[in-house]
Amino acid sequence: MKPINVGLLGIGTVGGGTWTVLARNEEEITRRAGRPIRITAVADRNVDLAKQVTGGAARITSDAFELVRDPEIDIVVELIGGYTIAKDLVLEAIANGKHVVTANKALLAVHGTEIFRAAQAKGVMVAFEAAVAGGIPIIKALREGLSANRIQWIAGIINGTTNFILSEMRDKGLPFADVLKEAQRLGYAEADPTFDIEGVDAAHKATIMSAIAFGIPVQFDKAYVEGITKLEATDIKYAERLGYRIKLLGIARRRQQGVELRVHPTLIPSKRLIANVEGAMNAVVVQGDAVGSTLYYGKGAGAEPTASAVIADLVDVTRLHTADPENRVPHLAFQADQLVDLPILPIDEVETAYYLRMRVEDKPGVLADITRVLADHNISIDAMLQQEPGEGESQADIITLTHRAIEKNVNAAIARIEDLPTVVSKVTRIRLEELN
Repeated sequence: MKPINVGLLGIGTVGGGTWTVLARNEEEITRRAGRPIRITAVADRNVDLAKQVTGGAARITSDAFELVRDPEIDIVVELIGGYTIAKDLVLEAIANGKHVVTANKALLAVHGTEIFRAAQAKGVMVAFEAAVAGGIPIIKALREGLSANRIQWIAGIINGTTNFILSEMRDKGLPFADVLKEAQRLGYAEADPTFDIEGVDAAHKATIMSAIAFGIPVQFDKAYVEGITKLEATDIKYAERLGYRIKLLGIARRRQQGVELRVHPTLIPSKRLIANVEGAMNAVVVQGDAVGSTLYYGKGAGAEPTASAVIADLVDVTRLHTADPENRVPHLAFQADQLVDLPILPIDEVETAYYLRMRVEDKPGVLADITRVLADHNISIDAMLQQEPGEGESQADIITLTHRAIEKNVNAAIARIEDLPTVVSKVTRIRLEELN
């Protein structure tokens, strides 16, 4: 049978991995797809690298637009990344009737609605399993495997860099800045790690998952994003004493008023499986009304894990290449005309539990003042830890875990607590999720 011809945009880490895995497992992949899948053209600015990786087995060009317009190409794999040139290339490929496979979470989180609409109008597919959690097939699970369920919430460790940093901070008791330097030295963190450590990368992925889970448009601009740069080793230590671990979670939760879409450091009970995901690994918990809780775990990045997801998409597109577009799996799981515009709730309306740490004067009545303020704002206490002052010290830490409360009430309570004359520092607030 005639091979399906693939044009590859970018042959860096993931592109090279895709070439390698496709060549190594060619026989298995062909048996699954029903016809051979061949990368016949590669576009990369580094022509010499492309020639070296492909060994002369594909046509090489430095002109990516020439590749996406090539009538011989059936599927375009976009592995360039970013928002700008990648968007133009993807839309041009769609306009030329090409199916698209991409690992570009930033592009889809920001411009996905426009891209999916263009693909729908042209009758082509945009596949993006590799855009979220690397080699973990979470997109297929949400879009197909769990399609009988009303998804209630998703919580994921979906950035390996930050999970590695938090694991090292917990294990070694080191401050964030020191661990970040080590992560960069080991290659877990980029020279400019901003997207990772500020939570932006995780928010891109959470945005895509929320759209598939709830049948809503992608709305990255409405996500609440908070990174790990202000986390202190002290809080990781206190959390451990209280039976929790701190992870950077991407959370999407359906509520009656709308959808919570947020990324931030989160206390999780240490007995939860996801709390024990260490190093650069990823994991996603999905709660469905019929299936209950399901966990997906694996490598969230790297050449071959991500290539695994890219090639899985290539196999899917190849199988459905000649199918009636109306009978394909919709991009966001729900039929395009059945998406609903549920509001993304502002962070003030989010409901969760909280970890609060405050530095106070070691005087009688301090605890009573704090609990009174919390009660005034309808915040009940679940647990409390008071660290006794050291010898010769007159100040101590009080750590409070609250029951679920509305964020705006917690903000108002924190403002009043910080005004108390016996509270000598800003209150450290970290959100807490039981995930039960």
